[in-house]
Amino acid sequence: MDSIDLRLIELLRENARSSYAELARKVGLSAPAVHERVGKLEAAGTIRGYRAEVDHEALGLGVTALIGIIEDSGADTDDVMAAVRAMPEVESCYFMAGVESYQLTVRVGTIAELEQLIVRINRTPGVASTRTAIALSTKWENRPQPGLG
Repeated sequence: MDSIDLRLIELLRENARSSYAELARKVGLSAPAVHERVGKLEAAGTIRGYRAEVDHEALGLGVTALIGIIEDSGADTDDVMAAVRAMPEVESCYFMAGVESYQLTVRVGTIAELEQLIVRINRTPGVASTRTAIALSTKWENRPQPGLG
């Protein structure tokens, strides 16, 4: 991966809907050359997908919370992960160092729905307890890393 590939990634993270012609102008290559490079980045798994950035409140998902899961000592990690993966409210899951085994980002419509989700998570075999923090507002998220290219 060279500096042009890194610049293409940076540009696509800023606007994934950019045309190959627009990207080509910005990196100084032809559109077919950019198309080939992006295709190689996709094939290698460096670019894993393209997503729409949405207004969660407009979708009725105005409550964002971070839930830490503490596994019990006899937990089957695969079973816990399968249960969490099946919960559509869970947007992301990180394996952690420290007291909590996992850190989840969840989105729901109401505090009552968050309470129901926390109860479901706590009833999952292998979960000893959870710790939850509710986001009051989002200052930014999914921010592209500056200076990649």
